[in-house]
Amino acid sequence: MTPSGQGTVMLNIGNGIGALIINTPGRMHGREIEVSPVDDPARRTHAAVRARYVWGGVCYSVVLDSLPEGRYTVWDNPVTPLGEVDVPSGGVADFTWPVAAAVA
Repeated sequence: MTPSGQGTVMLNIGNGIGALIINTPGRMHGREIEVSPVDDPARRTHAAVRARYVWGGVCYSVVLDSLPEGRYTVWDNPVTPLGEVDVPSGGVADFTWPVAAAVA
C-alpha cells in the first residue's frame, strides 16, 4: 500500500457525526482494522493502516470518518475486542494501538 501524501485526508464530521484516528506501530502497515458500536458488534466498519508523512517523520494510522457519535469497540481480530473509545459529535477521537497487541 502506498503512503498517503500531504493533505490527502478530508473528514466528514459535524452534528452527530465524528471521526476516529487509530495510531499503530509501523509493522501494522496495510492491516485492516475494524471498529463497531459497543452495543452492536456485528455492525463493523474498517480501514487499512497507512503510512502518513508528517513533520519530522512518518506515522502509521487508520482514519475512520462519518461515524455516528458514540462508544466504539476497536477489534484486534474478528473475535477479540482490543479496547473502547468515545467518538464525539463534530470531533475526532484518538486511539493508540497497544504495542503488545501489535506483536501478536
